[in-house]
Amino acid sequence: MTRYAIIGCGRIAQRHAEHITANGKLSAVCDIIPEKADALAKQYGCSAFYSIEKLISASPDVEVAAICTPNGLHAVQTIQCLEAGYHVVCEKPLAIKPGDCKKMIEASLKNNRHLFAVKQNRFNPPVIAVKKLISENILGKIFSVQVNCFWNRKDDYYKNSWHGSNDMDGGTLFTQFSHFIDLLYWFLGDVKEVTGFIKNYHHSDVMDFEDSGCIAMEFVNGTTATLNYTVNSFYKNMEGSITLFGENGTVKIGGEYLNELEYQQIKNYTIPALPGGKPANQYGSYTGSMSNHDKIYQNVEAVIKNGDSAATSASEAMKTVEIIEKIYQSVKKL
Repeated sequence: MTRYAIIGCGRIAQRHAEHITANGKLSAVCDIIPEKADALAKQYGCSAFYSIEKLISASPDVEVAAICTPNGLHAVQTIQCLEAGYHVVCEKPLAIKPGDCKKMIEASLKNNRHLFAVKQNRFNPPVIAVKKLISENILGKIFSVQVNCFWNRKDDYYKNSWHGSNDMDGGTLFTQFSHFIDLLYWFLGDVKEVTGFIKNYHHSDVMDFEDSGCIAMEFVNGTTATLNYTVNSFYKNMEGSITLFGENGTVKIGGEYLNELEYQQIKNYTIPALPGGKPANQYGSYTGSMSNHDKIYQNVEAVIKNGDSAATSASEAMKTVEIIEKIYQSVKKL
């Protein structure tokens, strides 16, 4: 049975703990806030540590570390765990700087350890169906893509939190919408050119960066895409969607979290009825993306035990960070 440790005992750690125990054994948890580590350790009957150094020096029976800490800590903590001989499952984004992603990958190779990136939206049933359309060229040439990300984050999400900090969060595209960037790359490949506008309309007192953006992209393959995003949807999340306009069809993945096949009109083809998706992650005052962390840990187990391929490679996760950096470097701040 694979033995795991969780680094960072915040909201998302609960989701990881649930699926770790369904697939392996949770041996240890770690958080700099003792109360958080103690509570999760008590819930799952494992050891609690208050620093990664103490976790590593205690040499508990850990094979895989799950990094569930703020974005800005992912790189240094992942490298620390890889150097200690652990495989690592890193929450999104892999890091907030491409250079840090490269160092993480180099550490995994140097230490012969796996580095898994959490990109759970790739497992959404309609996303899988659309990836099949693209892989089998059923849509023909993809002319253009429209992405809408209309979510809600209230001020209390950012107050007294790492959220909204340039150093620890990195930006709205990293924390809220990196899964959408990942899917654009997964569907279309690399981005050639970016332009657009970003602005902080409603959260200037509690965050360092934009709460809304309007982005236009050209991909290397010639496809164009627009990305319209905001965390100012009144009261609650409204929509998370990707619409593809192709030579032989149009298809839209929609719902709040890319969880519904909303539209299809495809030449000589119909996407069959899809299984229902998982419910969204619940975080108290707000909700996040669909919860497919079970698929993440099933893949981790298959890679470690059977030599299967990782569902999302670290190099693909680095590409998401590179594209987001390109967006932020190219847009105009209003």
